[in-house]
Amino acid sequence: MIGTQRHLRADAERNRARIVDAARTAFVEHGADVSMDEIARRAGVGNATVYRHFSDRRDLIHQVTLSSMDHIADEAETALAEEADPFDALRRFVHRAADERISSLCPLLSGGFDKTAPDVLATRDRLNSAIEHIMDAARTAGRLRADIAVGDLMVAVTQLSRPLPGTGCVDFDRYVHRHLQLFLDGLETPARSELPGKAATLEDLAPQRCEPM
Repeated sequence: MIGTQRHLRADAERNRARIVDAARTAFVEHGADVSMDEIARRAGVGNATVYRHFSDRRDLIHQVTLSSMDHIADEAETALAEEADPFDALRRFVHRAADERISSLCPLLSGGFDKTAPDVLATRDRLNSAIEHIMDAARTAGRLRADIAVGDLMVAVTQLSRPLPGTGCVDFDRYVHRHLQLFLDGLETPARSELPGKAATLEDLAPQRCEPM
């Protein structure tokens, strides 16, 4: 009986993960208004299974956003642990974050989403800390200019990974990584110019203050 219960729990966890993954992909491709039927189809489950795990669309968006932020934090931590050069770790993280299509979080965060929920704040803090660590390491190594912060980095990744209006996203990836590489070259020290304004934090980019994040 105990083995059966564990098997059922494992199945339920796999279904939940598949639904979150399918929803994230669907949101990237079609926006937050994609039908729950389509998400269920992509996940290979029935509608009843989707609603058994998520009470409504808002709940699903909440979980997709948490999952995306956690995954991006994982990428930062893994890159810093595995790369000998911290600036190489930063380069790797930026390209991986772009592959995560973090720009897809923008419409999710600007809709009916509780930005002050404890799990949202905790996940955002974890993401902020992971990115700060990788940037601090690159800065300490004398490779990263001193006048930028986490928010500056994430604005660039978000904007450079967002397709241009009217392009239909055709082959856009080849431009994303090319332009991200140009951006990263501009982050290295010595800085060639003085930046206007002040360095941006993730808190500065919170949806209630600024639309992009």
